[in-house]
Amino acid sequence: MLTRLGFLAAALLLPGACRTYPKAPREPQAQTKAARGGGDEGAALAAAMRQATSAVVDYKISPADLVSVSVFGNQQLDRKARVNANGMIFLPLVGGIKVGGKTLAEAQGLIQDKLSNYVIRPQVSLFIDEYGNKTVFVMGEVQKPGSYPIPTESRMTVLEAISTAGGFTPVAAQDRARLLRYVNGESKSYTIDVRSITREGHKDQDLTLEPNDVVYVPQSLF
Repeated sequence: MLTRLGFLAAALLLPGACRTYPKAPREPQAQTKAARGGGDEGAALAAAMRQATSAVVDYKISPADLVSVSVFGNQQLDRKARVNANGMIFLPLVGGIKVGGKTLAEAQGLIQDKLSNYVIRPQVSLFIDEYGNKTVFVMGEVQKPGSYPIPTESRMTVLEAISTAGGFTPVAAQDRARLLRYVNGESKSYTIDVRSITREGHKDQDLTLEPNDVVYVPQSLF
């Protein structure tokens, strides 16, 4: 994984970039509606947002995932459990349950069914606290769009993800990259000016990615 900012800048920026002087850092702006862009860009961004949402909703629980199980009104049954290589977790009363390969909704229903033998109408909440399979998606105007793993026991930033995907195409809008993320049941979009990171050294703009994030690079309008 390339980590030196200068090396990444050389891989990402187009030849002939003029020198600029630093400006005050700006926090990336979160937007909750994908279609704030216009025309084709708005439609493409909306499609990327749907993929970000689908990646979370349709995610299949995998080995090494850390799941959090909460039972309403029965805190003594609450547990955090690591999914083992066979897709199993072990919970009080019910013992081993195979959740690997199931969506969160499917696993939640399975746990509720098992607990109903011991608890009257159990209400179970299931969350992923930590993903064992850490994947992000890089889409739009990059050389090699696709899904990429976050390095084990390391981090990946927006800039590093774009570099991993081969860098920008010649028509990429480098000042309007988007980070799409599913947060608390809602899709959010953060605008990232990659040029301010590579040319002006605004490293605070280079956000760290989380599993199932989507980095989307639109086409330049000019």
